[in-house]
Amino acid sequence: MRFPKIPVLAAAAALGLLTACASTGPAEQPGASSGSGTSAPSSAVPTPLDSRSESPSAAASSPRPGSDAAENDVAGTIVRFTSDDARVDVTIDQDTPAVRDFLSMLPLTLDVEELSGREKIAYLPRELDVVGTPGSDPEDGDLIYYTPWGNLGFYYDASGIEYSDQTLHLGTYDATLDQLNRLEGAGVTIEIAH
Repeated sequence: MRFPKIPVLAAAAALGLLTACASTGPAEQPGASSGSGTSAPSSAVPTPLDSRSESPSAAASSPRPGSDAAENDVAGTIVRFTSDDARVDVTIDQDTPAVRDFLSMLPLTLDVEELSGREKIAYLPRELDVVGTPGSDPEDGDLIYYTPWGNLGFYYDASGIEYSDQTLHLGTYDATLDQLNRLEGAGVTIEIAH
């Protein structure tokens, strides 16, 4: 059987034209940059530049008009520690990787215990991400994270304790020793106060 030559030639010519149109590379397109050498897949149907809409991934990664990075700052967040007999609020006063990781774990229920007549401590279920978080010189009223043991600590007698890269400041609290003593025990709930 013999195929007619004209329809086959017309189809080949149309395919050649479509291939030529689709092969326009990034360097040939107006406004394209040579960047990393990778490019997004091109659309099968060409669209005029002024009718293209921003891709969902570009919209998600670009800042919204009028937005400010400070909107996402966690400083000022109140974390509430509650037992049957007491409530202690901690104010997060800096934005660090360790603070953000701690907040991402909440709500939690932990046991709080006394340590050495200086602090009340509670062991977290896992280590915090501390990369990029500076050490601190703890003071009375500080909630800290102690990296070697993976515990939180409410300092109420930090006298003689100096700066350490292993003691990370998370926030501050304003509670009496009596309130901290009543917080001590099993089943202390830790959550962001709303």
